[in-house]
Amino acid sequence: MHKSCLSLLLAGTLAACSLEPRYQRPAAPVPQAWPNGPAYRIKPMGEPPGAPGSVPTASRAAADIGWQQFFVDPHLKQLISLALANNRDLRIAVLNIQKARAQYGIQRAVQFPTINASGGEISQRLPGSLRAPGQPALVNEYTAGIGFNAFELDFFGRVRSLKHAALQSYLATEAAQRSVQISLVAQVADAYLTLQADQALLKLSQDTLQSQQHASTLVSRSKRAGALANLDMQRVQTQVDSAQVAVERYTRQVAQDRNALQLLIGGPLPADLPQTGTFAEQPAFETLPAGLPSDLLERRPDIIEAEHRLEAANANIGAARAAFFPSITLTGALGLASTSLASLFSAGMAWTFAPQISVPIFDAGSNQAKLDVVKVQKRIEVATYEKAIQTAFREVADDLAARGTLTRQVAAQQDLVKAARKTYDLSNLRFRGGLDDYYIVLDSQRSLFSAQQDLITMRLAELTNQVNLYKALGGGWSAATPPLAAASAAPPQPPAAAPPATPSSGSMPQPR
Repeated sequence: MHKSCLSLLLAGTLAACSLEPRYQRPAAPVPQAWPNGPAYRIKPMGEPPGAPGSVPTASRAAADIGWQQFFVDPHLKQLISLALANNRDLRIAVLNIQKARAQYGIQRAVQFPTINASGGEISQRLPGSLRAPGQPALVNEYTAGIGFNAFELDFFGRVRSLKHAALQSYLATEAAQRSVQISLVAQVADAYLTLQADQALLKLSQDTLQSQQHASTLVSRSKRAGALANLDMQRVQTQVDSAQVAVERYTRQVAQDRNALQLLIGGPLPADLPQTGTFAEQPAFETLPAGLPSDLLERRPDIIEAEHRLEAANANIGAARAAFFPSITLTGALGLASTSLASLFSAGMAWTFAPQISVPIFDAGSNQAKLDVVKVQKRIEVATYEKAIQTAFREVADDLAARGTLTRQVAAQQDLVKAARKTYDLSNLRFRGGLDDYYIVLDSQRSLFSAQQDLITMRLAELTNQVNLYKALGGGWSAATPPLAAASAAPPQPPAAAPPATPSSGSMPQPR
């Protein structure tokens, strides 16, 4: 009895061993604060250049602002809902999660013995030279029972390490799906804003073309009366042709924008989408806080995915180390056996038990090479994780720099459009009063058209920048903004799984 208890205690001690290295999150290779300087400051127009300014902050993280609250346009909300329901890329990402979950279930099941019920018949006929005296020529054997096949006793944590790696791969796939959804929300918003901008540019071009055609008619009549030279007529025709080129270009771009948006939402566009218009009057999005660089480690799905893959590589090292140690497998069966089917259940019990131990002695360096491979793979995943952090930092810093400068640039461009319009109006008055020829009017109208186009393009860049900043800060995963109390609570934990055991001073010796 004492020996049995000692054996069980020893087995339990060995089963607690793990050859996985202790996981430590690599230090973030980025500064602890966002860049600061003139490009990152948001100031009202007219404020002196040396006046203090800084990136605005808020109490709620961008990742906690649901896209239903961030985007205020009801048409855009409808398009995002359709995309989340029908987009094929997102559907593939969800199916990849289901596949990874199933693979994790397969690896988890390896920890437990596989028990099977079986029944069978063996018929054998022996020639006379091989039969014992009195033995019949035909021998039948019937069996029925249950058993388990090649169950590995996981003394050195190989199976547990593989299960841990499979779990981290599953969690990485889940994080990748979040990245796909966040990107999809941003892509739909960008495509919708681009469509509206091109529709506004098309409307502007059509209005300009109509104005130029009217001016061409006036100049043609004046030419017949001898009031204008032929050069002025050619100048007017040049303006008409330029406006016609712009109309055709933006007509094409609007059609292509609608096609791109249709691909993103995975179906036909709603019939009630605005066809023209009020792009310059788009309402601003909800103010986004920048937060701290360390926040990205918690909220950016691509960084979370990279860390899960790093943890999976760390677990694979434990499995590779375990290959240097003996592996013990058990095979057994318990059942009934008889030479007659009628007496199968009365013939008595039969059992087999076949433990097997395999001790690696010589493998020509194969196990060491496999261990070197997973160690190098871990270093690759570390570099990938660090690159993901650096990329995230760069994206947010770029968007923060663009946010302040684009806001001031749009305001300056609006002033430029007002000045160009006033110049055009004054040149028209001087032409009608006979003070200037029509060339001055054409030049001022060309400047006004160019300034109006630039204003729409800059406004598109300003709105797109806000969408990109929202995406870069991890926003767009949830539909609704959680209450402040819920937002400040601890983030949800991954599926329950035992953390990897770390070697203690009494652990088994490990290969290098």
